[in-house]
Amino acid sequence: MKHNGKRGRKRPRGLRTRPKGRSVDPQALREVQTLLADAPRRRDLLIEHLHLIQDHYGHLSAAHLVALAHEMQLAPVEVYEVASFYHHFDVVKEGETPPPTITVRVCDSVSCELAGAEQLIPALEQEMGKTVRVQRVPCVGRCETAPVAVVGQNPIGTASLEQVRHAVEHQATQASLPAGTVDYQAYRTGGGYQVLRECLNGSRDLDSVLGALEDSGLRGLGGAGFPAGRKWRIVRGYAGPRLLAVNIDEGEPGTFKDRYYLERDPHRFLEGMLIAAWAAEINTVYIYIRDEYPACLQLLKNALAALEADPPMALPAIYLRRGAGAYICGEESGMIESIEGKRGMPRLRPPYVAEVGLFGRPTLEHNFETLYWVRDILEHGAEWFASHGRRGRKGLRSFSVSGRVQNPGVHLAPAGISLRELIDEHCGGMLPGHELYAYFPGGASGGILPAVLADLPLDFDTLQPHGCFIGSAAIIVLSDKDSAKVAALNAMRFFAHESCGKCTPCRVGTQKAAGLMAQNHWDVPLLEELAQVIGDASICGLGQAAPNPLRSIIKYFPEELA
Repeated sequence: MKHNGKRGRKRPRGLRTRPKGRSVDPQALREVQTLLADAPRRRDLLIEHLHLIQDHYGHLSAAHLVALAHEMQLAPVEVYEVASFYHHFDVVKEGETPPPTITVRVCDSVSCELAGAEQLIPALEQEMGKTVRVQRVPCVGRCETAPVAVVGQNPIGTASLEQVRHAVEHQATQASLPAGTVDYQAYRTGGGYQVLRECLNGSRDLDSVLGALEDSGLRGLGGAGFPAGRKWRIVRGYAGPRLLAVNIDEGEPGTFKDRYYLERDPHRFLEGMLIAAWAAEINTVYIYIRDEYPACLQLLKNALAALEADPPMALPAIYLRRGAGAYICGEESGMIESIEGKRGMPRLRPPYVAEVGLFGRPTLEHNFETLYWVRDILEHGAEWFASHGRRGRKGLRSFSVSGRVQNPGVHLAPAGISLRELIDEHCGGMLPGHELYAYFPGGASGGILPAVLADLPLDFDTLQPHGCFIGSAAIIVLSDKDSAKVAALNAMRFFAHESCGKCTPCRVGTQKAAGLMAQNHWDVPLLEELAQVIGDASICGLGQAAPNPLRSIIKYFPEELA
C-alpha cells in the first residue's frame, strides 16, 4: 500500500529531532527572571544582565547562561562568547567546580611589580590559596598605592599579607565610597551648572563656546589628543540623532587620573558632559566605567540621582554602563561594541565613530578628564587654560605618577614640563637611595626613555621623535635599582594578556614577543622584525603600540642586553 505525506517515513540517519544544545533548566530560568525583574531584555543590556547574575551567584553557570539566552531571545553561543570574553566574568561549564566565595586579585603590572607584587602573590597563594582564589590581574588603577590587592571589590593599597588576611577574615569585600567628595548641593552652591544654564538660556552662544575650547588648546586627554572643539564641530555636522559616549575605562598601566578626579568632584565632569551634549545637539549619553572602580560607579549613580531629582535644566537621557575587565574597551570602538552588549573588539576604520558609532549613529566619544575641564575653561576663559605651559606648550596636564618617587599620585602641572622638573617640583624627589634611571612617559604603551632624556617636554607630539608618546600622561619612574628590560617584559606580557584576539599580528605576535623577551639573551634581529610586523599590521592602538617598550630597550638600553 502506497502512502503520501510525511506519515510512515523513516527519519534519515543523523537527523536531529530536538534542537541542538542544552535545554533550558526551569529553575535557572526562574532565577534569571527574578534577577532581571522588569529590566528590558534588549541586546545592549546583555553585559549588564551578566553582571546581575555574577554579582548574585559569584559566577556564571552554564544553566544560567542558557536561561539568560532564552529570556533575551538570543542563541546560547551569543551569550557565551560575550561572557567568556571579559576577565571579570567567571564562566563555569557543566561539571566544573565554581570558584571560592572570595577572590583576591593582585595587580602585577609595572608599578605594583616595582613595589613588591611578585613577593606578595606567592605569599598569599601559600597562606590562603586553599580557601580563597588568588589571581594575578593587570592594572587596577591605583598605582600610587602599589602594590594593590583587591579582596572581592575592596581595594587595599600598599597591601601586605596581614592586611589581606584581615580583610578576608572579616569578609571586607565591598568598596567604600571615597570621603571628601563634592556633593550636588555643595557644587551648586559653588556656582556649579551655571555655565551650562548660560549655554541653554542663550547667554553663551555656540560659536563662543566652540571658539573658547579651540583657543584653549584643550585636546583629548585619554591618549589620542584630538582637539576637543574640533571634534564637537565634526560630530555636530552629521545628521542626527547623535550620541555621546564617555570613556572612563582607564586601563593603561600607570593611569589613575580619571578615578582621582571622579572621586573628588563628579559634578564638574557631569557639567562638562552636558555642555558637550548641548553643543553637539545630543540627547542620549552613555557613560562607560571600568569594573575595577565599583565605588566610583556607585558615586556616579548617586550624583546622577541627585541631579535628576533637582535638575537645573531639562536633561538628556543618561545611561551608565559597567565594563567587565577588558583593557581593549579603552579603545573607542571597542568601548562602543561593549556598550552595545558585545565583545569589546575594535572596529575597522573608516568609518570613524564620529560618523558611524554607537548603534550606527554619529557619536561624540570623550575621555572623562577632557570633559572635566570644560566648565573651568568656559568660566575662566581660554587664555586662563592656555597660559599654563612651558617650552611653548599650552594648557595643564594631569600626570599620574608612580614608581620610585617620594610623593606618587596625580599631579597637575604645566604642559611641557620635563620629567626632572615634575619629580623635583611636584613629587618630592626620588625615594632615598634611588637615582633616576628610566621612565615610562605614557604608561605601558608609551615606551621607555632613559634618564638622559628626562629634560624633554612632556606633552603631545614632543616624544614621537624618540619612539615614545605621552598618551594619558601615566608616568612610571624607574631607578638605578630597577631593570628597564624587566619592565618592558612586564608591559609585553600585559599586551599579550589583553589582546582581544581579532587580528593575528597582535594575538600571536605579542605572545611570541613576550616569550622571546623572557630569554636571558635576546634575539635582537628577530625581535626587531617581530616588532615591525606587530606595529604595522595590527588594526588598533593596542597592537600598534605594543612594540614600543621592546624597541626602547634595543635603542636606549643596549647595556642590559649584553
